[in-house]
Amino acid sequence: MWVEETKNGKYKFVERYTDFMTGKQKRVSVVMDKNTAQARKAAQKAIDEKIDKAVKACMPVEKTITLAELVEVYLQDQKRTVKQSTYRYSCSFGKTMMEILGSDTLVERISAPYIRQSFLETGKGATTLNEYIAFIKRLLRWGYRNEFVHDVSYLDKLDLFKDKPRRQKIQDKYMESEEAERLLEGMRCANWKLLTRFLILSGLRVGETAALIHDDIDLKSRLIHVRKTYDHSNRVVTLPKSSTSIRDVYMQDELLDVCKEIRLYMLKQRVRYGYGASPLFFQGTDGGHLKYFTYCKYLKDNSIRILGRKITVHALRHTHASLLMEQGVDIDTISRRLGHEDSKITREIYLHVTKKLREKDNERIARVKIM
Repeated sequence: MWVEETKNGKYKFVERYTDFMTGKQKRVSVVMDKNTAQARKAAQKAIDEKIDKAVKACMPVEKTITLAELVEVYLQDQKRTVKQSTYRYSCSFGKTMMEILGSDTLVERISAPYIRQSFLETGKGATTLNEYIAFIKRLLRWGYRNEFVHDVSYLDKLDLFKDKPRRQKIQDKYMESEEAERLLEGMRCANWKLLTRFLILSGLRVGETAALIHDDIDLKSRLIHVRKTYDHSNRVVTLPKSSTSIRDVYMQDELLDVCKEIRLYMLKQRVRYGYGASPLFFQGTDGGHLKYFTYCKYLKDNSIRILGRKITVHALRHTHASLLMEQGVDIDTISRRLGHEDSKITREIYLHVTKKLREKDNERIARVKIM
């Protein structure tokens, strides 16, 4: 390591190393304020770390990688390639996998029985365990594609856990029209009641709703221009989930009425709480974005109190789809309105609702006496 004095009176500590990929000499340096023994020691340590990081990035990966090491490199890749909300989701699941399977566990020693037994010992329900399976498969297959893992063929043996009956599971994804009416009637908080009506009548995602500004609500043309979404975890406005999510949603009479109500209510709220003009269509009591997690809790608590079962925010979107289906709107029209590229759940609800309507038709015919 040698030292070069800079024009501004500081000192650049420099070292050479051989690049693994090219075989050529490269320089690495750090700048320090002083050229003392202590500064030279700190500079050497920093340079060594830089060289070690550069060399490790190019060296072949050993097959003795631990689960913690695999999660770390996976998350580094995710941070560069996916949306921030997806990255945070992966961070959460990665941490959970290390807690369940062991952060020091050698990835090459993991097997289907080990994963299955470890998951069962958590005591979680089948839905949660199947989410774990989906993530660990995604993680290990990524490791295989990037040569961190030698073999993942055993993942084909890792079957999903038996979940609740399909009929019950689909019904949990949405409300019947009578349930939606009861839920709204029983809600006592005016702003959350308005938001719930808006979500049921529009089918918008809550992030899309939170990102709407006044200019996005065209009452004259009866269109809602969906162009962006609000990431509640990271508190940033971003592009929607996919290109098909950028869309115009037509306002039927009920939706048009609730949009007018929301505008009037927000004006009254602004006067009541004394915040300045806000460009947002649906505002919190401070004029900022609506409080997503507060609303989730309110919806959960009130749906349990009123309906006897938990309704999620996303279930309101599926409720919108199911109510349109009952009115005879075809699946392709609904998918475009929801901004779906393809929705397995929407199609499952469609089949379930269609079957339910057929059963109702048969019940009506059964009561008819023709002769």
